[in-house]
Amino acid sequence: MSFGEAIQSCFNNYANFNGRAPRSEHNFWILFSFIAGIVTAVLDIIIFGIMDISPINSLTSLILWLPGFAVGIRRLHDVNKSGWNILWAFTCIGIFPLIYWNYF
Repeated sequence: MSFGEAIQSCFNNYANFNGRAPRSEHNFWILFSFIAGIVTAVLDIIIFGIMDISPINSLTSLILWLPGFAVGIRRLHDVNKSGWNILWAFTCIGIFPLIYWNYF
């Protein structure tokens, strides 16, 4: 799956928690989110200066959260794990099994 196809697939399935997501779709989504975060942080600094709040970055993060959550769950389904396991990421020690299940 190419970069553009992966991003389009994530936005088309932004609330679809069923099915599977290949590794390329998940990894390209993470890359897209990272790049979007950097770009919006720079835009916030250019437009608003250095402030405690960053409205553009916050709005972008809010928009990208649900599709990222959905692709994470579909990725866990692809490696034959329950999508509920993504909730482990909300604990301190839970991020390590989630990384292990996604990549090994």
